[in-house]
Amino acid sequence: MAAKTIVVGNFKGGVGKTKVSVMTSWEYANVHKKKVLLVDMDPQGNASTLIARSAGIEEINKTIFDGFKEGNLQDVVVKVTEHLDLIPAAVSFKNFSKFLYQTFQNDLEQITLLKTLLEPLKANYDYIFIDVPPTISDYSDNAMMASDYVLIILQAQELSLEGAETYVSYLQFMADEYEADIQVLGVLPVLLRAGGRVDQSTVERATELFGEDNVFKNVIKHLERLKAWDMTGIKNEDHHDRKAHQTFLDVVDEIEEKLARFEEESVHV
Repeated sequence: MAAKTIVVGNFKGGVGKTKVSVMTSWEYANVHKKKVLLVDMDPQGNASTLIARSAGIEEINKTIFDGFKEGNLQDVVVKVTEHLDLIPAAVSFKNFSKFLYQTFQNDLEQITLLKTLLEPLKANYDYIFIDVPPTISDYSDNAMMASDYVLIILQAQELSLEGAETYVSYLQFMADEYEADIQVLGVLPVLLRAGGRVDQSTVERATELFGEDNVFKNVIKHLERLKAWDMTGIKNEDHHDRKAHQTFLDVVDEIEEKLARFEEESVHV
């Protein structure tokens, strides 16, 4: 059974995409014991940094860009825990577009490189999560073409809602132009302030826009502990840690429900 591949996206920066990518991968692997590969497609490498810090990995010798240049991603996979692997990124990855244009003649080859190189790895995993920059770019194009589903992150503010709308429109463009075969898994709200009026109205507008079934019932509330983990790595030492983990475990449960629904619908088609 090939891995279900999920890109976590929004065309607005700072909405929590990387944290969601990392934490859903972490909970699937370390609690649900699923085989997970986290692919860092962002030259800033924030997902790689957080994962490495959490697992005590002090040195990363090869990154995703090395894998692209060598035509083999298997050699750049870093083992994080028993069930979690990482394909890390670094700042050198900023030259990705230049590399694509110099190496491949047509745009379909350029935007399907990740899909092509992930294919041999998919049998090794239950899930592959892809973290991308918040831009319309070769990074997001490659991630979309390689994925079965997109999990859209919605921070409770107007610009994030617009970013989510743009993301869905761009998905449609990719489907029309390049036959991208990707489904919207759902829209996951990330709240700025629990109980905040603006947050609530943004979630309500998202529900009107995307449909009630498409907006996650579980939300990521503003948790100070998540900020602390940026410095300490992911911990599970006290009730604040456990509360933060439970938030993402609930999201993982809802992802499972949505995936099961998609599979059931595809069987009946």
